[in-house]
Amino acid sequence: MRQVIVYPGEDGYWVAECPSLPGCLSQGKTKEEAVVNIKEAICAYIAALDEDGLPVASSPAKAIPLLAASPKGVIMPPSGITQLRTREAW
Repeated sequence: MRQVIVYPGEDGYWVAECPSLPGCLSQGKTKEEAVVNIKEAICAYIAALDEDGLPVASSPAKAIPLLAASPKGVIMPPSGITQLRTREAW
């Protein structure tokens, strides 16, 4: 389970990043697409670490699910992601 932060990028796309995996980020045309893409990026990131025999950073021990609010509604965290926050919530 990983925390994911979603925020608007400069080019009109949405950016999603996983703070517990440095450099693991993705984007999408919508928030939903960015979340789908970051899930794939997290899996690929962890697979690459495993292939190289490197340790995988653990996620926060007691993560509480959060919601990402937007003018168009609220996005629930998808399975496999423990927190979904907007950058403004930092």
